[in-house]
Amino acid sequence: MRAYLYLMFVAAAVTYVTTPLIRRIARRIGAITPVRERDVHAVPIPRMGGLAMFLGFTVAILTANEISQHTSSNFLGSVFQGGQPWGVLLGAAVVCLLGIADDVWQLDAITKFAGQAIGAGLMAWKGVQLVSVPVLGVTIFSTGVLVLLTVFIVLLTINAVNFVDGLDGLAAGVVGIAASAFFVYSYLLTRSSNAQDYSSVASMVTASLVGCCIGFLPHNFNPARIFMGDSGSMLIGLLMASATIEVTGQVDPESTSVHQIAPAFFPLVLPLAVLALPLVDLGLAVVRRTRRGQMFWHPDKMHLHHRMLALGHSHASAVLILYVWTATFAFGVALMAFVPYTYGLLAGGLAVVVATILTLGPLRRPRVRAATSRHAQ
Repeated sequence: MRAYLYLMFVAAAVTYVTTPLIRRIARRIGAITPVRERDVHAVPIPRMGGLAMFLGFTVAILTANEISQHTSSNFLGSVFQGGQPWGVLLGAAVVCLLGIADDVWQLDAITKFAGQAIGAGLMAWKGVQLVSVPVLGVTIFSTGVLVLLTVFIVLLTINAVNFVDGLDGLAAGVVGIAASAFFVYSYLLTRSSNAQDYSSVASMVTASLVGCCIGFLPHNFNPARIFMGDSGSMLIGLLMASATIEVTGQVDPESTSVHQIAPAFFPLVLPLAVLALPLVDLGLAVVRRTRRGQMFWHPDKMHLHHRMLALGHSHASAVLILYVWTATFAFGVALMAFVPYTYGLLAGGLAVVVATILTLGPLRRPRVRAATSRHAQ
Protein backbone atom coordinates (compact mmCIF):
# COMPACT_ATOMS: atom_id res chain seq x y z
CA MET A 1 0.00 0.00 0.00
CA ARG A 2 2.83 2.42 0.80
CA ALA A 3 4.22 2.07 -2.71
CA TYR A 4 0.84 2.94 -4.24
CA LEU A 5 0.43 5.94 -1.92
CA TYR A 6 3.90 7.08 -2.92
CA LEU A 7 2.99 6.83 -6.63
CA MET A 8 -0.16 8.82 -5.90
CA PHE A 9 1.90 11.51 -4.18
CA VAL A 10 4.43 11.65 -7.03
CA ALA A 11 1.69 12.01 -9.66
CA ALA A 12 -0.07 14.69 -7.61
CA ALA A 13 3.10 16.68 -6.96
CA VAL A 14 4.30 16.65 -10.58
CA THR A 15 0.84 17.56 -11.90
CA TYR A 16 0.40 20.38 -9.39
CA VAL A 17 3.84 21.88 -10.02
CA THR A 18 3.74 21.71 -13.82
CA THR A 19 0.17 22.99 -14.31
CA PRO A 20 1.08 26.73 -14.00
CA LEU A 21 3.78 26.25 -16.64
CA ILE A 22 1.31 24.49 -18.95
CA ARG A 23 -1.16 27.34 -18.41
CA ARG A 24 1.40 29.87 -19.61
CA ILE A 25 2.28 27.71 -22.63
CA ALA A 26 -1.42 27.35 -23.48
CA ARG A 27 -1.86 31.13 -23.45
CA ARG A 28 1.15 31.58 -25.68
CA ILE A 29 0.13 29.05 -28.34
CA GLY A 30 -3.55 29.99 -28.32
CA ALA A 31 -5.03 26.95 -26.54
CA ILE A 32 -7.83 29.04 -25.06
CA THR A 33 -11.45 28.02 -24.45
CA PRO A 34 -13.70 30.79 -25.81
CA VAL A 35 -17.02 31.68 -24.21
CA ARG A 36 -19.64 29.68 -26.11
CA GLU A 37 -23.40 29.54 -25.66
CA ARG A 38 -23.30 26.14 -23.93
CA ASP A 39 -20.46 27.12 -21.55
CA VAL A 40 -20.85 28.43 -18.02
CA HIS A 41 -17.59 30.38 -17.73
CA ALA A 42 -17.68 34.13 -18.41
CA VAL A 43 -14.13 34.74 -19.67
CA PRO A 44 -11.79 32.77 -21.98
CA ILE A 45 -9.78 30.19 -20.00
CA PRO A 46 -6.54 28.42 -21.03
CA ARG A 47 -6.91 24.69 -21.59
CA MET A 48 -4.44 21.86 -22.28
CA GLY A 49 -4.15 21.01 -18.57
CA GLY A 50 -4.14 17.37 -19.58
CA LEU A 51 -0.48 17.75 -20.52
CA ALA A 52 0.38 18.41 -16.86
CA MET A 53 -1.63 15.34 -15.87
CA PHE A 54 0.19 13.27 -18.45
CA LEU A 55 3.54 14.43 -17.06
CA GLY A 56 2.40 13.45 -13.57
CA PHE A 57 1.29 10.02 -14.75
CA THR A 58 4.49 9.46 -16.73
CA VAL A 59 6.73 10.28 -13.77
CA ALA A 60 4.62 8.00 -11.56
CA ILE A 61 5.02 5.07 -13.99
CA LEU A 62 8.78 5.67 -14.28
CA THR A 63 8.96 5.80 -10.49
CA ALA A 64 7.05 2.53 -10.25
CA ASN A 65 9.54 0.94 -12.65
CA GLU A 66 12.40 2.10 -10.43
CA ILE A 67 10.64 0.67 -7.38
CA SER A 68 10.23 -2.67 -9.14
CA GLN A 69 13.96 -2.85 -9.89
CA HIS A 70 15.47 -1.51 -6.71
CA THR A 71 13.44 -2.94 -3.84
CA SER A 72 14.35 -6.13 -2.03
CA SER A 73 10.77 -7.43 -2.25
CA ASN A 74 10.66 -6.80 -6.01
CA PHE A 75 7.21 -5.28 -5.51
CA LEU A 76 5.66 -4.30 -8.87
CA GLY A 77 8.27 -6.45 -10.63
CA SER A 78 5.65 -8.81 -12.04
CA VAL A 79 3.61 -5.83 -13.25
CA PHE A 80 6.34 -4.67 -15.63
CA GLN A 81 7.28 -8.14 -16.90
CA GLY A 82 4.39 -8.26 -19.36
CA GLY A 83 4.90 -4.73 -20.65
CA GLN A 84 1.32 -3.59 -19.96
CA PRO A 85 2.36 -0.40 -18.09
CA TRP A 86 4.30 0.73 -21.15
CA GLY A 87 1.25 -0.03 -23.27
CA VAL A 88 -0.89 2.18 -21.05
CA LEU A 89 1.73 4.92 -21.21
CA LEU A 90 1.92 4.63 -25.00
CA GLY A 91 -1.85 4.86 -25.38
CA ALA A 92 -1.93 7.78 -22.95
CA ALA A 93 0.72 9.63 -24.98
CA VAL A 94 -1.27 9.16 -28.20
CA VAL A 95 -4.57 10.48 -26.83
CA CYS A 96 -2.85 13.30 -24.96
CA LEU A 97 -1.13 14.49 -28.13
CA LEU A 98 -4.43 14.14 -29.97
CA GLY A 99 -6.11 16.19 -27.27
CA ILE A 100 -3.44 18.89 -27.43
CA ALA A 101 -4.02 19.16 -31.18
CA ASP A 102 -7.74 19.51 -30.53
CA ASP A 103 -7.16 22.09 -27.78
CA VAL A 104 -5.18 24.20 -30.22
CA TRP A 105 -6.84 23.58 -33.61
CA GLN A 106 -10.31 22.10 -32.84
CA LEU A 107 -10.27 18.76 -34.66
CA ASP A 108 -13.43 17.25 -36.13
CA ALA A 109 -15.16 14.35 -34.38
CA ILE A 110 -14.14 11.68 -36.91
CA THR A 111 -10.45 12.55 -36.55
CA LYS A 112 -10.70 12.34 -32.78
CA PHE A 113 -12.46 8.97 -32.93
CA ALA A 114 -9.74 7.65 -35.23
CA GLY A 115 -6.98 8.90 -32.92
CA GLN A 116 -8.69 7.39 -29.87
CA ALA A 117 -8.99 4.06 -31.66
CA ILE A 118 -5.28 4.16 -32.52
CA GLY A 119 -4.41 4.78 -28.86
CA ALA A 120 -6.64 1.91 -27.77
CA GLY A 121 -5.21 -0.36 -30.47
CA LEU A 122 -1.64 0.36 -29.38
CA MET A 123 -2.57 -0.53 -25.79
CA ALA A 124 -4.08 -3.79 -26.99
CA TRP A 125 -0.95 -4.50 -29.05
CA LYS A 126 1.15 -4.11 -25.88
CA GLY A 127 -1.05 -6.55 -23.96
CA VAL A 128 -3.67 -4.29 -22.36
CA GLN A 129 -6.72 -6.13 -23.65
CA LEU A 130 -9.52 -8.36 -22.49
CA VAL A 131 -8.70 -12.05 -22.28
CA SER A 132 -12.13 -13.19 -21.09
CA VAL A 133 -15.51 -11.81 -20.12
CA PRO A 134 -17.19 -12.99 -16.88
CA VAL A 135 -20.75 -13.47 -18.14
CA LEU A 136 -22.52 -16.52 -16.66
CA GLY A 137 -19.09 -17.96 -15.99
CA VAL A 138 -16.00 -17.09 -17.94
CA THR A 139 -16.58 -16.58 -21.65
CA ILE A 140 -13.65 -16.75 -24.04
CA PHE A 141 -13.97 -15.02 -27.40
CA SER A 142 -11.58 -15.00 -30.32
CA THR A 143 -8.60 -12.65 -30.15
CA GLY A 144 -10.09 -10.36 -32.80
CA VAL A 145 -13.38 -10.01 -30.93
CA LEU A 146 -11.58 -9.29 -27.66
CA VAL A 147 -9.45 -6.60 -29.31
CA LEU A 148 -12.59 -4.99 -30.73
CA LEU A 149 -14.25 -5.11 -27.31
CA THR A 150 -11.13 -3.53 -25.81
CA VAL A 151 -11.19 -0.67 -28.31
CA PHE A 152 -14.94 -0.20 -27.75
CA ILE A 153 -14.50 0.05 -23.97
CA VAL A 154 -11.74 2.62 -24.38
CA LEU A 155 -13.77 4.72 -26.83
CA LEU A 156 -16.86 4.55 -24.63
CA THR A 157 -15.01 5.57 -21.49
CA ILE A 158 -13.04 8.37 -23.15
CA ASN A 159 -16.16 9.96 -24.61
CA ALA A 160 -18.21 9.48 -21.45
CA VAL A 161 -15.60 11.40 -19.47
CA ASN A 162 -15.39 14.00 -22.22
CA PHE A 163 -19.16 14.56 -22.03
CA VAL A 164 -19.12 15.18 -18.27
CA ASP A 165 -16.31 17.75 -18.51
CA GLY A 166 -18.51 20.85 -18.36
CA LEU A 167 -18.02 22.54 -14.97
CA ASP A 168 -14.89 23.64 -13.13
CA GLY A 169 -13.40 20.62 -11.38
CA LEU A 170 -16.18 18.23 -12.41
CA ALA A 171 -14.34 15.74 -14.63
CA ALA A 172 -11.18 15.67 -12.49
CA GLY A 173 -13.20 15.16 -9.30
CA VAL A 174 -15.57 12.56 -10.72
CA VAL A 175 -12.76 10.50 -12.26
CA GLY A 176 -10.61 10.93 -9.14
CA ILE A 177 -13.41 9.54 -6.97
CA ALA A 178 -14.17 6.76 -9.45
CA ALA A 179 -10.50 5.82 -9.67
CA SER A 180 -10.25 5.79 -5.86
CA ALA A 181 -13.12 3.30 -5.66
CA PHE A 182 -11.60 1.19 -8.41
CA PHE A 183 -8.26 1.25 -6.60
CA VAL A 184 -9.89 0.00 -3.39
CA TYR A 185 -11.58 -2.83 -5.29
CA SER A 186 -8.49 -3.79 -7.28
CA TYR A 187 -6.20 -3.65 -4.25
CA LEU A 188 -8.47 -5.74 -2.02
CA LEU A 189 -9.16 -8.21 -4.80
CA THR A 190 -5.51 -8.86 -5.62
CA ARG A 191 -4.58 -8.84 -1.92
CA SER A 192 -7.16 -11.55 -1.20
CA SER A 193 -6.11 -13.66 -4.19
CA ASN A 194 -2.34 -13.50 -3.59
CA ALA A 195 -1.08 -12.16 -0.29
CA GLN A 196 2.54 -12.66 -1.37
CA ASP A 197 2.41 -10.51 -4.52
CA TYR A 198 -0.59 -8.20 -4.58
CA SER A 199 0.76 -5.77 -7.15
CA SER A 200 -1.32 -5.19 -10.28
CA VAL A 201 -1.46 -2.89 -13.28
CA ALA A 202 -4.98 -1.77 -12.35
CA SER A 203 -3.94 -0.71 -8.84
CA MET A 204 -0.85 1.09 -10.10
CA VAL A 205 -2.72 2.94 -12.85
CA THR A 206 -5.64 3.98 -10.63
CA ALA A 207 -3.36 5.14 -7.80
CA SER A 208 -1.40 7.28 -10.26
CA LEU A 209 -4.62 8.55 -11.85
CA VAL A 210 -6.00 9.61 -8.47
CA GLY A 211 -2.78 11.54 -7.89
CA CYS A 212 -3.08 13.32 -11.25
CA CYS A 213 -6.63 14.40 -10.43
CA ILE A 214 -5.67 15.57 -6.93
CA GLY A 215 -2.77 17.59 -8.30
CA PHE A 216 -4.88 19.22 -11.00
CA LEU A 217 -7.99 20.07 -8.95
CA PRO A 218 -6.52 23.06 -7.01
CA HIS A 219 -5.98 24.81 -10.36
CA ASN A 220 -9.26 23.65 -11.88
CA PHE A 221 -11.87 23.96 -9.14
CA ASN A 222 -14.24 26.91 -9.36
CA PRO A 223 -13.14 29.49 -10.31
CA ALA A 224 -10.86 27.56 -12.67
CA ARG A 225 -7.56 29.06 -13.81
CA ILE A 226 -7.08 26.33 -16.42
CA PHE A 227 -9.21 23.63 -18.06
CA MET A 228 -7.95 20.12 -18.70
CA GLY A 229 -9.27 20.32 -22.29
CA ASP A 230 -9.58 17.25 -24.49
CA SER A 231 -5.94 16.49 -23.72
CA GLY A 232 -7.06 15.83 -20.16
CA SER A 233 -10.53 14.35 -20.54
CA MET A 234 -9.37 11.83 -23.15
CA LEU A 235 -6.29 11.00 -21.08
CA ILE A 236 -8.09 10.25 -17.84
CA GLY A 237 -10.81 8.40 -19.74
CA LEU A 238 -8.24 6.13 -21.35
CA LEU A 239 -6.47 5.53 -18.03
CA MET A 240 -9.76 4.60 -16.37
CA ALA A 241 -10.56 2.26 -19.25
CA SER A 242 -7.15 0.59 -19.03
CA ALA A 243 -7.72 -0.23 -15.36
CA THR A 244 -11.16 -1.64 -16.20
CA ILE A 245 -9.70 -3.81 -18.93
CA GLU A 246 -6.91 -5.10 -16.71
CA VAL A 247 -9.33 -6.15 -13.98
CA THR A 248 -12.14 -7.51 -16.14
CA GLY A 249 -11.31 -11.05 -17.15
CA GLN A 250 -7.73 -10.99 -15.87
CA VAL A 251 -8.31 -11.22 -12.11
CA ASP A 252 -10.33 -14.24 -10.99
CA PRO A 253 -13.54 -12.78 -9.52
CA GLU A 254 -14.00 -15.88 -7.37
CA SER A 255 -10.96 -14.78 -5.34
CA THR A 256 -13.16 -12.41 -3.34
CA SER A 257 -14.03 -13.67 0.12
CA VAL A 258 -17.76 -12.91 -0.17
CA HIS A 259 -19.93 -15.12 -2.40
CA GLN A 260 -23.43 -14.09 -1.41
CA ILE A 261 -23.75 -11.49 -4.16
CA ALA A 262 -22.43 -13.24 -7.26
CA PRO A 263 -18.90 -11.82 -7.20
CA ALA A 264 -18.32 -13.16 -10.70
CA PHE A 265 -20.32 -10.18 -11.95
CA PHE A 266 -18.33 -7.52 -10.10
CA PRO A 267 -15.69 -7.08 -12.83
CA LEU A 268 -18.58 -6.11 -15.12
CA VAL A 269 -20.74 -4.16 -12.67
CA LEU A 270 -18.00 -2.13 -11.01
CA PRO A 271 -16.82 -0.27 -14.16
CA LEU A 272 -20.44 0.71 -14.80
CA ALA A 273 -20.82 1.88 -11.22
CA VAL A 274 -17.61 3.91 -10.98
CA LEU A 275 -18.44 5.62 -14.28
CA ALA A 276 -22.19 5.78 -13.70
CA LEU A 277 -22.41 9.57 -13.92
CA PRO A 278 -20.46 9.99 -17.19
CA LEU A 279 -22.15 6.97 -18.77
CA VAL A 280 -25.65 8.19 -17.87
CA ASP A 281 -24.83 11.64 -19.21
CA LEU A 282 -23.48 10.11 -22.43
CA GLY A 283 -26.51 7.85 -22.85
CA LEU A 284 -28.99 10.67 -22.31
CA ALA A 285 -27.11 12.88 -24.76
CA VAL A 286 -27.15 10.19 -27.47
CA VAL A 287 -30.89 9.61 -27.03
CA ARG A 288 -31.69 13.32 -26.82
CA ARG A 289 -29.71 14.33 -29.88
CA THR A 290 -30.79 11.33 -31.96
CA ARG A 291 -34.44 12.17 -31.32
CA ARG A 292 -33.74 15.70 -32.56
CA GLY A 293 -32.16 14.31 -35.73
CA GLN A 294 -28.63 15.35 -34.72
CA MET A 295 -25.39 13.40 -34.54
CA PHE A 296 -24.68 12.46 -30.95
CA TRP A 297 -21.46 14.46 -30.77
CA HIS A 298 -23.20 17.76 -31.53
CA PRO A 299 -23.01 19.89 -28.37
CA ASP A 300 -26.02 21.20 -26.42
CA LYS A 301 -26.84 22.65 -23.03
CA MET A 302 -28.78 19.74 -21.52
CA HIS A 303 -26.06 17.78 -19.75
CA LEU A 304 -26.53 16.70 -16.14
CA HIS A 305 -24.43 19.60 -14.87
CA HIS A 306 -26.56 22.04 -16.86
CA ARG A 307 -29.66 20.54 -15.25
CA MET A 308 -28.12 20.94 -11.80
CA LEU A 309 -27.56 24.63 -12.47
CA ALA A 310 -31.13 24.93 -13.75
CA LEU A 311 -32.38 23.48 -10.45
CA GLY A 312 -30.83 26.47 -8.70
CA HIS A 313 -27.51 25.10 -7.51
CA SER A 314 -24.43 27.28 -7.61
CA HIS A 315 -21.49 26.25 -9.77
CA ALA A 316 -19.52 24.84 -6.83
CA SER A 317 -22.48 23.15 -5.12
CA ALA A 318 -23.53 21.44 -8.37
CA VAL A 319 -20.04 19.98 -8.72
CA LEU A 320 -19.90 18.83 -5.09
CA ILE A 321 -23.32 17.13 -5.31
CA LEU A 322 -22.25 15.30 -8.47
CA TYR A 323 -19.18 14.19 -6.50
CA VAL A 324 -21.55 12.75 -3.88
CA TRP A 325 -23.49 10.82 -6.52
CA THR A 326 -20.26 9.45 -8.00
CA ALA A 327 -18.98 8.32 -4.60
CA THR A 328 -22.36 6.76 -3.78
CA PHE A 329 -22.37 4.49 -6.82
CA ALA A 330 -18.63 3.85 -7.04
CA PHE A 331 -17.81 3.05 -3.42
CA GLY A 332 -21.20 1.44 -2.84
CA VAL A 333 -20.59 -1.25 -5.44
CA ALA A 334 -16.84 -1.57 -4.81
CA LEU A 335 -17.25 -2.26 -1.10
CA MET A 336 -20.19 -4.64 -1.54
CA ALA A 337 -17.74 -7.15 -2.98
CA PHE A 338 -16.07 -7.36 0.43
CA VAL A 339 -18.74 -6.59 3.05
CA PRO A 340 -21.99 -8.41 3.86
CA TYR A 341 -24.71 -7.83 1.31
CA THR A 342 -27.18 -6.36 3.83
CA TYR A 343 -24.70 -3.80 5.16
CA GLY A 344 -23.78 -2.71 1.65
CA LEU A 345 -27.40 -2.21 0.61
CA LEU A 346 -28.20 -0.30 3.80
CA ALA A 347 -25.23 2.06 3.42
CA GLY A 348 -25.89 2.50 -0.29
CA GLY A 349 -29.57 3.25 0.27
CA LEU A 350 -28.75 5.84 2.92
CA ALA A 351 -26.21 7.48 0.61
CA VAL A 352 -28.78 7.66 -2.21
CA VAL A 353 -31.29 9.33 0.11
CA VAL A 354 -28.71 11.93 1.21
CA ALA A 355 -27.65 12.60 -2.39
CA THR A 356 -31.29 12.97 -3.48
CA ILE A 357 -32.05 15.45 -0.69
CA LEU A 358 -28.99 17.50 -1.61
CA THR A 359 -29.92 17.43 -5.31
CA LEU A 360 -33.54 18.52 -4.81
CA GLY A 361 -32.79 21.02 -2.05
CA PRO A 362 -33.20 24.19 -4.18
CA LEU A 363 -36.74 23.12 -5.19
CA ARG A 364 -37.94 23.70 -1.63
CA ARG A 365 -36.56 27.19 -1.24
CA PRO A 366 -39.21 29.11 -3.23
CA ARG A 367 -42.02 27.39 -1.30
CA VAL A 368 -40.36 28.25 1.99
CA ARG A 369 -39.98 31.89 0.96
CA ALA A 370 -43.58 31.98 -0.29
CA ALA A 371 -44.92 30.56 2.98
CA THR A 372 -42.89 33.08 4.95
CA SER A 373 -44.29 35.91 2.81
CA ARG A 374 -47.91 34.79 3.32
CA HIS A 375 -47.33 34.49 7.06
CA ALA A 376 -45.98 38.04 7.18
CA GLN A 377 -49.13 39.35 5.43
